[in-house]
Amino acid sequence: MRVRTHPGILLKELWLKDLNLTQEQFARALGVSFKTINELLNAKRNISVDMAMRLACALNTSAEFWLNAQNAYDLSLQDKSKFAEVEVLIKPA
Repeated sequence: MRVRTHPGILLKELWLKDLNLTQEQFARALGVSFKTINELLNAKRNISVDMAMRLACALNTSAEFWLNAQNAYDLSLQDKSKFAEVEVLIKPA
């Protein structure tokens, strides 16, 4: 399974460029610091519930969209082989 794209990269490539906004303008619009936005757009910070709500309000999306994107990214990073020792308690039908 390939590693999914970090939601901050999606945000930078699909929204900020189209809206022609600088990171500083975007940070101001969201009510957060430049550092917060810079770290998010450079995949050094994850989407929190608070940030998901801010993005949803500002970009007319849903908070679930941003949280699902973050979860998909996080899951794609997991090494599934380390869970091989987990006992299956409910077998598929």
